[in-house]
Amino acid sequence: MPPIPPLFALSIEPSGSIICTQPSPKVYLLTFQSPPDNRTTPAFCKTFSLALDILEHKFPRGVVVTTSAIGKFYSNGLEYENAIKTKGFMQDNLYPLWRRLITYPMPTVALINGHAFAAGFMTAMFHDYRIMNPHKGFLCLNELDFGAPLKPPMASIFRQKLPRPETYRTIVLESKRFKALEALKEEIIDGVGGWEEAKIFIEESKLVGKGDSGVYGRLKEEMWRETIALLDADERTAQEYEDGRATASEARAEDALKIMKEWESEGWAGRPKL
Repeated sequence: MPPIPPLFALSIEPSGSIICTQPSPKVYLLTFQSPPDNRTTPAFCKTFSLALDILEHKFPRGVVVTTSAIGKFYSNGLEYENAIKTKGFMQDNLYPLWRRLITYPMPTVALINGHAFAAGFMTAMFHDYRIMNPHKGFLCLNELDFGAPLKPPMASIFRQKLPRPETYRTIVLESKRFKALEALKEEIIDGVGGWEEAKIFIEESKLVGKGDSGVYGRLKEEMWRETIALLDADERTAQEYEDGRATASEARAEDALKIMKEWESEGWAGRPKL
């Protein structure tokens, strides 16, 4: 089979790209590569968003499938140190991409070819459907391992989309690495396979044409309004929320230390003054 000519190609600075092809009628395949592991940098996020804009406004509505040209990785998440040092990174780069995906006016499918960690896993969750390579790759939310608290919309997307709280707990509090078959069992993904299996999934689910009535995106806005509201919170509001949560946590810690000192003053065998 000859190569499918691209509909368009976009550059991701400094050395990456997103190439859009149409392997089936009205099924658009966005293949990204941003070496070495498709980190969700500002350039990656903005180029990804631009590709979605082009498809919405320049081509007939259909289905958008996203995948990686780097075999080992779908996306390895944020460059964390750079992200936390860059003022407005979340609100100006990552959150707009996620909002675009979760409200996109046609079906989206993440074709997860390799590892999807942290923000890479989250990005897949902001798609409508997920198909994962059964032979390699893990899904993992490893913020616990490197000491990064989850921002409100990061937690919300899992809380809203996962069917069982036990799965949510395992993902967040155990940093469990899910292989494809286990992820399917836990209903984190919708199927296993590569492009051919994704194509069959799209056909059997009759996804092409779902966006034709013009309300697909609006239906998703209502479905996921909790997460969308958290994405839409401006930087000041988000920071005030984080500061308030931190202050409350510090106050509770101070109260706990005070009670412990009262207890210790009675002697370890004594009864605490409560």
